[in-house]
Amino acid sequence: MKLKVNTSLTIIIAAAVLLEIISAAQYYYMHSLLAEELEYRAESELTTKAIIVKNSLNMSEVSLHGHIRDIKSNLSRPDSVFKAAEWVLRTHPNVAGCGVAFIPYYYPEKGRLFEPYAYRENDEIKTMQAAGEKHDYTKSGFYKEGIAAKGSLWTDPYVDDIFKIPMVSYTVPLWDKDHKTIGIFALDIPIRLLGDTLNYRHIYHSSYDILLTADGDFIAGPREDHVRRKDVEQVINIINDSTFTTTLSKSGRSQIATFYSPDDNKKGYIFFANFKGQPRWKIAVVCYDDEVYGKLRTMRLGIGLLMLAGLVILSLMILRFAGNDRKLQTANLAKERIDSELRIASDIQMQMLPGQSSQIKRDDIDICASLVPARAVGGDIFDYFIRDEKLFFCIGDVSGKGVPSAMVMAVVHSLFRMACSHENNPARVMQTVNETSCEGNESNMFVTMFVGVLDLPTGRLRYCNAGHDRPVIVGAEALPAKANLPVGVFADFVFEMQETVLTDGSTLFLYTDGLTEAKNRERQMFGVERVMDVLNGSADLKPAQLLEKMEREVHAFVEDAEQSDDLTMLAIHYTPKQFDSKLTETLVLKNDVHEVTRFSNFIKSVLEQLGIEKSLARKLRLAVEEAVVNVIDYAYPLGSEGDITIHVMSDGHSIRFKIIDAGVAFDPTAKEKADTTLSIDDRQIGGLGILLVRELMDTINYEREDGQNILTLIKNL
Repeated sequence: MKLKVNTSLTIIIAAAVLLEIISAAQYYYMHSLLAEELEYRAESELTTKAIIVKNSLNMSEVSLHGHIRDIKSNLSRPDSVFKAAEWVLRTHPNVAGCGVAFIPYYYPEKGRLFEPYAYRENDEIKTMQAAGEKHDYTKSGFYKEGIAAKGSLWTDPYVDDIFKIPMVSYTVPLWDKDHKTIGIFALDIPIRLLGDTLNYRHIYHSSYDILLTADGDFIAGPREDHVRRKDVEQVINIINDSTFTTTLSKSGRSQIATFYSPDDNKKGYIFFANFKGQPRWKIAVVCYDDEVYGKLRTMRLGIGLLMLAGLVILSLMILRFAGNDRKLQTANLAKERIDSELRIASDIQMQMLPGQSSQIKRDDIDICASLVPARAVGGDIFDYFIRDEKLFFCIGDVSGKGVPSAMVMAVVHSLFRMACSHENNPARVMQTVNETSCEGNESNMFVTMFVGVLDLPTGRLRYCNAGHDRPVIVGAEALPAKANLPVGVFADFVFEMQETVLTDGSTLFLYTDGLTEAKNRERQMFGVERVMDVLNGSADLKPAQLLEKMEREVHAFVEDAEQSDDLTMLAIHYTPKQFDSKLTETLVLKNDVHEVTRFSNFIKSVLEQLGIEKSLARKLRLAVEEAVVNVIDYAYPLGSEGDITIHVMSDGHSIRFKIIDAGVAFDPTAKEKADTTLSIDDRQIGGLGILLVRELMDTINYEREDGQNILTLIKNL
């Protein structure tokens, strides 16, 4: 039992480990897929936003270069430059301002500084001379960088002196016909517009984009209400820190870094890359771990809970199975014990019935019986034995099946044997069995039963039926047996005896309802008609052959259908032995004790004629004298006279003494034997005479026919 518990625990632990390995492998695989998906989407974001920003800048560049000729064509007329700048804004709505910063004193009449400038104010485009005391453009970065660059460029972000907002400018130097720089043509774009372009859409809700200069200065980023400033500052520091560990993406188009928010240690990922060509800016996209892998972790938690629930269910199932296995083992042990006990009970039951060892070996009778229980033990009964030249037999069927019926069957069998040990009348035998069976019969079980007593010398059959199927004389009809009530119903029921005579060669067939009620797969019964059909064609068969034939017919009918009831059959074949007498002597006496001397001389003379040895002759004479004296003393009422006839016959192999009187009916064979082991004071009166006769003779038989007592004594010589 301990081994099975350990095995169950091992299975549970193994299942838990296996589930955890599966969950971990699944999580690792999904995490890898999401990491690849994140990298792919981040690089797509970087590429898309860089293209959008550069397209916006390129449009500004194209716009500026497209109007350089207009500016140059109006250089001779300074005030016309205002109109040219205004036209640039009208044709390019993304440009916030446009102007030309001329070198000092290029137009002497305009003073030292002249900067014709067009700008947007609400929905209107206005122009102005931007240069003045508060705005010396020669000190501005865009002017210095543009003059020094000798070509077009995008400036780093700066705060405009006039509008006080962060801007970036695209500048192109203007040259005269001698290729001398005369000023800077510039377009101004608010950084706000770049920020709106960057953060129009994101790969995740909390992700954002950042635009930096080549030196790492901030150009544009998310709205302040979208992200914490400290996070943006940390991201910028990481991008600008060359010592910070970054990894190259699988495509090689970007670098990847990991950071943690200063406030809540929230993990995030940075993907950043450089613009190709001008301007040489940097663009970055930031994503947070909880949003990238949050659903995966939630899914893993859910799967983990489901696995845990499954593990709990598995554990309960295994423990339940283990418990059921223990119960099953216990049940199997109990079943094996019950089966063993049932086998023993079946063996005991079969041993109670006549078998091969108890077969009757006589020339005048041939008996064969079979019992096939529907279960391990059955409720059918049959029995037969010979006492005093009479065949006592019975067949019965206990109501119900199984062990209770088998117990009742054993009781009825014992009662039948005890009643027949001293009773020749089958009705009185049935009455005795019934009275005892009714005592304490709280389960209301009853027995249908047929009891028969066959006198072997004469073929006289006396029988009593208790609700059983009527026996059949093979080749003829069923016996005219009255049903009576079954045994075990009413204790005071009076059973009626019937009698008939079996002729030479007759076969009596008895059976239980397990034969007629045998069913096939269509639930059809074998029936009485099929039984009679088999019997009508079996008059020449011996009992064993008859039963075999009947069994074959039943099996062919039911095929593989399950047997539903016990099946019992009994066949008795009667062939009376012919007695070829070589000596026959008869003596008639009066019921007078003085006649004993005549009888003694008669017997002595007969025995001498047969040449019987003296010792055996003395015993025979003693036994017959005891029987005759018993008839003289008790056959006729006191004071009345009657005859006693003694027939002596011998065929050389045996000698028969038949004592006949017309006195009161008296069966000496039914009287219980005297118990010689008791003391004289405890011993009942009588019984010693019949005991002596039984001891000296081989068989003793009594019959009452036509008002006469017929006692037959046989001794084998």
